[in-house]
Amino acid sequence: MPSPISAYVSDTSPGRGALRPARSWLHSDAPSRSLNGNWRFHLSPTVPAEEDFAAEGFDDSGWDSIPVPSHWVLQGDGAHGRPIYTNVQYPFPIDPPYVPDENPTGDYRRHFEVPADWSRAERVVLRFDGVESLFKVWVNGDEIGSASGSRLAHEFDVTSSVRPGGNVVAVRVHQWSAASYVEDQDQWWLPGIFRDVTLLARPAGGIEDVWLRAGFDGGRGRIETEITAEAAAFPVTLRVPELGVEKVWASAADVAPFAVDGVEPWSAELPRLYDVTVSTAAERIELRAGFRTVEIRGDRFLVNGRRVVLHGMNRHETHPERGRVFDEEHAREDLARMKRFNVNAIRTSHYPPHPRLLDLADELGFWVVLECDLETHGFDKLGWVGNPSDDPAWRAAYLDRIERTVERDKNHPSIVMWSLGNEAGTGSNLAAMSAWVHARDPERPVHYEGDHAGEYTDVYSRMYASVPETEQIGTDGSRAPLLNCTPAQGARQRTKPFVLCEYAHAMGNGPGALDQYEELVHRHPRLHGGFVWEWRDHGILAKAPDGTPYYAYGGDFGEVVHDGNFVMDGMLLSDDVPTPGLWEYKAVVQPVRFTFGELSSVSGINGFNLVDADHVAITNLRHSADTSDLRFRWRVEHDGRLVDAGDLAVPVVAAGESARVPLPKIAVADDAETWLTIDAELAAGTAWADEGHVIATAQLDRSARRPAPAVPPRGDWQPGDGTLTLGIAEFEGGSLVRLAGRDVAGPRLELFRAPTDNDEGTSGENEETDTGVAGVSHAELWRRDGLDRLTSRLVSVEQADGALRTVAKVSAADSALSVTVESVWSVEGGELELRVEIEPSRGWSTVWPRIGIRFDLPDGTAPVDGAEWFGLGPLESYPDSMRAARTGRFSSTIRDLSADYARPQETGHRSQVRELSLTSAGGEVLRVTAVPDSRGRRPGFTLGRHTPQQIARAAHPFELPHSTTSHLFVDAAQHGLGSRACGPDVWAEFALRPESRTIRLRIAAGS
Repeated sequence: MPSPISAYVSDTSPGRGALRPARSWLHSDAPSRSLNGNWRFHLSPTVPAEEDFAAEGFDDSGWDSIPVPSHWVLQGDGAHGRPIYTNVQYPFPIDPPYVPDENPTGDYRRHFEVPADWSRAERVVLRFDGVESLFKVWVNGDEIGSASGSRLAHEFDVTSSVRPGGNVVAVRVHQWSAASYVEDQDQWWLPGIFRDVTLLARPAGGIEDVWLRAGFDGGRGRIETEITAEAAAFPVTLRVPELGVEKVWASAADVAPFAVDGVEPWSAELPRLYDVTVSTAAERIELRAGFRTVEIRGDRFLVNGRRVVLHGMNRHETHPERGRVFDEEHAREDLARMKRFNVNAIRTSHYPPHPRLLDLADELGFWVVLECDLETHGFDKLGWVGNPSDDPAWRAAYLDRIERTVERDKNHPSIVMWSLGNEAGTGSNLAAMSAWVHARDPERPVHYEGDHAGEYTDVYSRMYASVPETEQIGTDGSRAPLLNCTPAQGARQRTKPFVLCEYAHAMGNGPGALDQYEELVHRHPRLHGGFVWEWRDHGILAKAPDGTPYYAYGGDFGEVVHDGNFVMDGMLLSDDVPTPGLWEYKAVVQPVRFTFGELSSVSGINGFNLVDADHVAITNLRHSADTSDLRFRWRVEHDGRLVDAGDLAVPVVAAGESARVPLPKIAVADDAETWLTIDAELAAGTAWADEGHVIATAQLDRSARRPAPAVPPRGDWQPGDGTLTLGIAEFEGGSLVRLAGRDVAGPRLELFRAPTDNDEGTSGENEETDTGVAGVSHAELWRRDGLDRLTSRLVSVEQADGALRTVAKVSAADSALSVTVESVWSVEGGELELRVEIEPSRGWSTVWPRIGIRFDLPDGTAPVDGAEWFGLGPLESYPDSMRAARTGRFSSTIRDLSADYARPQETGHRSQVRELSLTSAGGEVLRVTAVPDSRGRRPGFTLGRHTPQQIARAAHPFELPHSTTSHLFVDAAQHGLGSRACGPDVWAEFALRPESRTIRLRIAAGS
């Protein structure tokens, strides 16, 4: 027989004792008192047998002090244990519902005062908004009750235990409990009281709960109110001052729906809110109503009658120092940043957030899929045997979780869909949850990705479906089978709206191919977009042995089992810095589309040709907002230098409509590239961005075509020793040793890049290509082929008048595969030119990470510390991540050229470079001009302080060695990024297969 303590922590029931029914999180004028602040705290490695700490007179003077809310593992610099990160794995034996005896248990105590006038309250309620994972409560020595459901609100009736004046509350929190089996989310395990604790005085004649449903149809609003209150609380008055509404209901039987004229609807783009009060003689509740109607019509998901496209993010509450502790200022900026990057939707993966966040979502405007606190992913490895989702013993816990989710947040107009949870298999308990939601709130659809057959959900949802599979889902009459569906089930799923609840895994450098998913959404109306995994990295701020701060991930705290840096998979780095992937996302989903018309040349004037670009079609892709909040500005640049600019006269374009707008006449230079850029920017500031913030950009290339200079023929090659000077270049034994008076080594062939997280991923073979091997990462294949350890053998050295040619054979130990590299240096018209011909041998069987050359530039007296370039920028770009890049002239320090990913990896590539200047202390050191190859392709460049090999060996940025050299890479080509860390491989079009390539550069000394 298990011990009483073991039985308690292994109890699957959701709560005991004076636990009250779930209700809304309301803004009430009834008295309340926050119990946030410093509490006394003691941590035990196991569950203590005694509970004497709860006694009123217990002496806690020897205990530590801890802030509430907080996670105890993030306090005391390890004195109270350390965080644990797992994705799928359980950090304890899978033996449901039992957990180990080694169960860290935190005891909390706090003294508090109850005002004398609270004696008139009908009830006193103690509310906990979030405790991980199981907790028990005492007040003045009386045991009140217990509860689980870490990210859910729990209220206890403590009326009989509190008294005016001094009181003491004691709370025991267990890190592990039966509830931990259903909270196996991809995140840190962070125990403690991490959300607010509040004491509430509930007045006699008060309002227990309010549900305000505000619908919209054809310009009219409809208010349906549900009021939970005793008969003595009536009359109840509802007021909407801005609409002139005042309803007085004498009894509960009088409460009835009513219509309202002159209402402006709520949407994520136009989040129109109306202040509402619901009051009795004893209490006044304040709400904000947003009038909107959610429905599914056929295979369309609609709000206010218009199809919704979700440009969304999966969002956890996470902070590198606070963990899941809520900070409103940080949260508001977090959501404002989302808006600035064209994000319009949030999936609250995989639990309800702090309730105040949803107030902000209502105010700023987001479509929210509100997800229940539920995941049992660790049962996957057991074939879902023993999964609580189909075990009747867990039914009450499952229903309690969804009830607390819906009841707490039901008043928010931003919530347009309920989600049962995530990665919990399937089973009768999930079906019961869905049935409860449908009965309680029939107006909002139910989502759950694990219901592949569509037995109890309203939308078809998948995660990480490939682009071709997503297209098949969106295609009418498709006979392609759907995952885990019979043909009949698949046919049923194709009658529903489709949502990618997770896609484009944003781990490290990436993801690629965002634009391919976006294109499908606009081609197939059944596809409603989805949610990138995920919004931000979950790094925890830590210090290296030498004191260097860094962002820790799984394994950095000595966990027994962990999932490494899989927790670092956000569009935002842990320090709030947007990744290049987020900029790419913003460009891909921009809500204004520009389509340029046919072009016609007219006569030239003063050495320029005037080109009438005719028109641009401007399409408003928004759900409900027209373009009256935008202004459109254009500029013309010659080789990246501004020559003209102005405003584009654009009429107001309604949502879903287009306008054809004439473009200005553009002066095209004969000897420079000519680019027209149009920006759609905010005409006035908003709650989330300043005036002038750019929401959409397009470029038009109007350059006069100029052929690349031909390679001059040479026939006077003779063997030589390779020691000579050509212009600014000095050679010894065929090797470059100096350029413009500074030491330089290279060019050496570089085929390796420090593997990205996607390069290391094994999530699946790309079915449509032969670029990958199922279950084997590209990085493993690159290491197998020795791309990270290439050696070179000089085959020949030849010289001609003003020229040097070397041929080298590059290969790796224990490999017969090779690459032949011919390098020709010459002085052409007074300029130093380098042409490198790269040709692989037969037999290479995998993609390459890059085809490029590397120059090593030792610091000397003038370290190379920056770059200025004309090409694509300002941020990095790769073949399948180019939409955010624009052609222009940019500059950056060497540090800012790279993204500071939590695990060092390939970063910093700038595509299609024309001109590049290497700088030192603001002065130009070397100038490089890239000459297009015979097919018009331009190389890209990367400038950094470490080699790919050094980067690949470092698990954290602080592990990179001290560098005394800058490294310039000029790449003829780079492999795409893909999303294989947890998603599809690089698409065939962007995969780099071994092939012959040419790099031509002209190099000059700095000015």
